[in-house]
Amino acid sequence: MTQRSDATAPMPTAPLGRGGPIVSRMALGTMTFGVETDEAEAHRQLDMFVDHGGTFIDTADVYAGGGSEEIIGRWGKKRGGMDDLVVATKGRFGPPAGSTGASRRALTRCVDASLKRLQVEAIDLYFVHGWDKDVEVAETLATLRDLVAAGKIHHVAWSNLSGWQLERIVTTARLGGYPSPVCIQPHYNMLERGAELELIPCALEAGIGLTPWSPLGGGWLTGKYGAQSRPSGATRLGEDPNRGVEAYDLRNTERTYAVLDVLRSVAERHGRPMSHVALAWLLSRPGVASILLGARTTTQLKENLDAADLVLAPEDVQALTEVSARGVPAYPYQFLQDWAKVDHWARLGT
Repeated sequence: MTQRSDATAPMPTAPLGRGGPIVSRMALGTMTFGVETDEAEAHRQLDMFVDHGGTFIDTADVYAGGGSEEIIGRWGKKRGGMDDLVVATKGRFGPPAGSTGASRRALTRCVDASLKRLQVEAIDLYFVHGWDKDVEVAETLATLRDLVAAGKIHHVAWSNLSGWQLERIVTTARLGGYPSPVCIQPHYNMLERGAELELIPCALEAGIGLTPWSPLGGGWLTGKYGAQSRPSGATRLGEDPNRGVEAYDLRNTERTYAVLDVLRSVAERHGRPMSHVALAWLLSRPGVASILLGARTTTQLKENLDAADLVLAPEDVQALTEVSARGVPAYPYQFLQDWAKVDHWARLGT
């Protein structure tokens, strides 16, 4: 059984890629703020997160139509500022009344609006929230360069990309002298490992860190959903069983339950909740600097923060990696892997 560390022990930290800021290995995701979590509870979550050594807060302009940023901004003002923290936000889709897209016009407006809502002079880490097929990536990168030069943002990041899109961004940034992303934010957990085929190898090659979202697979990796009945009640899938990529019918498969069986076995051996083991596995993955914890309540957040001290034995990591591996298509991935002496797919255990 794993011994828990003292509650006052500092949370582990890591750099966000090459040249990025140092952040806590657990980040507070705030998509629930202003929607599932009211302001008072959101402020309690923020206080708890910082009290546990958390330094990385992640939001976006679309969360609650800008409401999440406003809640964080008011909390930051109340505590006397957020200079001791790394605050990340995103632009691209815009709040209902905001600009959308990754053009110069849209991103400039998005950044200015986020600065106002967050009540800060600069955004520590600014994510482009997704690829924009209608805008040349050089225009987006030039805009980010100018926003950095103006002191409005400090570091550049991207979320929800494919491998070829990340490579286009990195190459364009290198050739044009634009700021390259220090990290990316993919959907990545034990049940969703598709990013390992192209996106994560590209990030590893470029020295770009990972800050995965949905580390518990929308609650699946806590063990609270089963094959015998559809979820109901006050859970995300209970309220919306068709919730995006985590929908019940998409995940209600033999593979999912095979993963959960091994996850449950490892958790019982450590005397920990399944969620702790799932989070520890993800933190052990190549390139992962920090993971986003999203919670409705302080109780849920506290349980996830308590996983910070868990380090899995190599045999546990191997068992979980093997049972959750999807394998790689015979061509070109397996073909190239067989030829390669050292490659990223072997490191990822796909």
